[in-house]
Formats: sequence, C-alpha cells, structure tokens
Amino acid sequence: MKIAVFPGSFDPITLGHYDIIERASGLFDKLIIAIGHNSQKKYMFPLEKRMEFILDSVKKFDNVEVDSFEGLTVDYCMEKNAQFILRGLRNPADFEFEKAIAHTNRTIAHKKLETVFLLTSSGKSFISSSIVREIIGHGGNYRLLVPDAVRV
Repeated sequence: MKIAVFPGSFDPITLGHYDIIERASGLFDKLIIAIGHNSQKKYMFPLEKRMEFILDSVKKFDNVEVDSFEGLTVDYCMEKNAQFILRGLRNPADFEFEKAIAHTNRTIAHKKLETVFLLTSSGKSFISSSIVREIIGHGGNYRLLVPDAVRV
C-alpha cells in the first residue's frame, strides 16, 4: 500500500493545498493530511478549527485522512508506515527550501522515505496561508483563495 503524508500547518487550508490534495489522492492508496504543531509558531486558527476546515474540504476523497502530530515529520511517517512525504511547490524558492528538508528526512529515515513534489497549478501558485491570514486579519475578501469550508 502506497501511503503518503502531506504535512503542514494548514493555517488555514488554501486552494493551493486543495489542488495538491486533489491531484495526489489519485497517486496514493492513502493520503494523510497531517497538521503539525510547531511550538515556535503562532497560529490564527486553533488546531480543532484547522482540522474541521480540512475534514470538510476533503470529505469527497475516500482515501484521504486528516490527523495531527507533534515532533518530527519523519517519526510521524514511520509511525504511520508511510513511504512518501508529499510537498507542494509554488516557486523556485519553495524548491530550494524543500530540497534541503527532503535530503535531511531521507537521511534520518535511512532511505526508507521519499519526498514527492507536486507543482501547484499555475492559477493557484500565488496563494499562501500567510497571504490568506493577512487578508482575513484586515477584513478583506479571502473566499476566492480557500475551499468553501473555510469561513471565519
């Protein structure tokens, strides 16, 4: 069984994330959307709300699960018997950042874990959670950038 973990903070889930999830759901037997907890990060939405947004957004996909974790992504993947980490790339800067993490994860996992990159569709490559949070924080119209489930 091909199991992939798509880790992130998803604060909130965006149409860019959804694009990656939708396309990856056909590539893997199971796709786990894993909301990681970073103690250094201040979140706009509590974990429960982020989980609710994602669960509502992905309910049509039979092979997609939503979970949360603390600690290293590699350890979580091993616990879930995942062979793949899924990451979305919006631009060359994302690639450079993600490449170093992918090499580190593969080394730590003793080459039992591969990172799979999907390019975000061109019409969604400008969307980021930080931009969405900024728009929400200023009372702007964020609804064109997130799945329908994200309503604040």
